[in-house]
Amino acid sequence: MQEALPAFVLSSETLPRKPMNDTPSSPTNSPAQAEPEPPGRSDERLMLGFTQGSSEAFTELFHRYQQPVYGFFCRRISDPANAEELTQETFFALLRSKDRYEPRALFRTYLYAISFKILRAHRRKAAFRAAFLGDRHPRPDPSRQDATEAGLWVRRAVEKLDPLDREIVMLREFEQLSYAEIADLLQLPLNTVRSRLFRARTALRDLLEPAASPAKNVLEHHPTQTASPNAAEASAQKGECA
Repeated sequence: MQEALPAFVLSSETLPRKPMNDTPSSPTNSPAQAEPEPPGRSDERLMLGFTQGSSEAFTELFHRYQQPVYGFFCRRISDPANAEELTQETFFALLRSKDRYEPRALFRTYLYAISFKILRAHRRKAAFRAAFLGDRHPRPDPSRQDATEAGLWVRRAVEKLDPLDREIVMLREFEQLSYAEIADLLQLPLNTVRSRLFRARTALRDLLEPAASPAKNVLEHHPTQTASPNAAEASAQKGECA
């Protein structure tokens, strides 16, 4: 992924490639990379500044969200090169849609909605290629690329969840979205998000319960970590898009 996507888009200049890291990060805690945008401006104010012609505002948003968006794709597709490409496409789509932006929701909800749209298009294309062109070299599922036994155990359990429950769990635990943001993003009632997340967590515990695995031990030692990824899930991420 090119670190200087905004420069590439706005002035047609490319910079050396920099390896990306799929470990989730807090966008609001990332250091500001653009001047003269003052530190601490909200994502929404930056996006409004961008719609009014501020390229520095877009650059700051890119630096805040390039890693979270890359991690979003890494956890859902198996090819790191594709994840980088889809990350680029997401920010290009953000550029193209700036004139249609309306601050009706949090910026990150808006950005992840774009990411979902691009992910669905990618999956449709992949399904078409597999059905009509064949895939002679299928890539392994990311749930089986984990570096540790505990991470592998948890990832396999997550893969067994209902698709919607799995997406809610990933948005909550990996992307760290609030219940309201998940409801807005998936167009679900807030109570439905709460109930399905509870059901998914219960199902995960049931799936992990039969065996005395490292993943089970991690979950037992961190029973109260619900707002951020638990240790087992965090270890699972290390092998994604490696």
